[in-house]
Amino acid sequence: MPGNRVLFVDDECNLRLTLPPILRLHGFEVRAAATVAEALAEITTHSFDILISDLNIGEAGDGFTVVSAMHRTQPDCINLIITGFPAFESALAAIQRQVDGYLIKPACVEHLIAMIQEKTLSRSPRHSMEPMRFSKLLRETMELTRVNTLAKMKADPVLCSFQMTDEDRVGILARIVAEIADQLDSPDPDAPANLVTEASREHGLQRLSAGYTISMLVTDSAILETVIFDIVRERLLLLDTSNLIADLKRFNLRLQVHLERSVQAFFDASQTCHTKQKIGPSASMSLSSGSLKTG
Repeated sequence: MPGNRVLFVDDECNLRLTLPPILRLHGFEVRAAATVAEALAEITTHSFDILISDLNIGEAGDGFTVVSAMHRTQPDCINLIITGFPAFESALAAIQRQVDGYLIKPACVEHLIAMIQEKTLSRSPRHSMEPMRFSKLLRETMELTRVNTLAKMKADPVLCSFQMTDEDRVGILARIVAEIADQLDSPDPDAPANLVTEASREHGLQRLSAGYTISMLVTDSAILETVIFDIVRERLLLLDTSNLIADLKRFNLRLQVHLERSVQAFFDASQTCHTKQKIGPSASMSLSSGSLKTG
């Protein structure tokens, strides 16, 4: 298929042995390099459509050397950087060097394949892309948010022990993310966070019926927050950074409000159930006594 020639650069032997075969199964032609010198030799002797390079090959930041060489000799090639040591400074440096994508190790293979296919099919150089607002990113990555949140929940040794459908685990949380995105796009994004009230209440009540504790509600929220922030880090180069910090603060605030209201609904319902259980026998006795008196 067109646009399928990949150069993969990483000094980790296991990754060079495992990732290229996976990419080939998806229809890509892959060549691999273990050092900057090998990568430069590949760039000068072969044509590529997409580069996937580790950030720190031999020395810190070596990946940018490879990207710069590719950008200079093959300007239409799409450049992706992967790293096991994410840092905001590295992401900013990647932006300045016209990198098209930024992924964190261990990168989800499905996510990597999706990003490669998206970039390859679109063939859109980074400089021609319009920066994306954070709210738009939330909407466009909703399915990825659901998948990654579900995976982390099932990997949690406590949460995975509860018998719940996949939709029950992540459906309400996805609604909350969508509502927060709507609030970020509203004429007054800093207005009091009212949109998450009903979904938050449903979340608390649903988790109570499933047998959760309040600490597990906190875990739910923490997992969702981690997934969203991971997506932001991996797609930072696509975002409008002029509003990003403010939008992230707003998102965090609304997620806190969601958690507070979810916990409150959980607590109120659990207290009501406890009270009913406690007064149940007495109420029954009073009713029986009253019936005897009226009889």
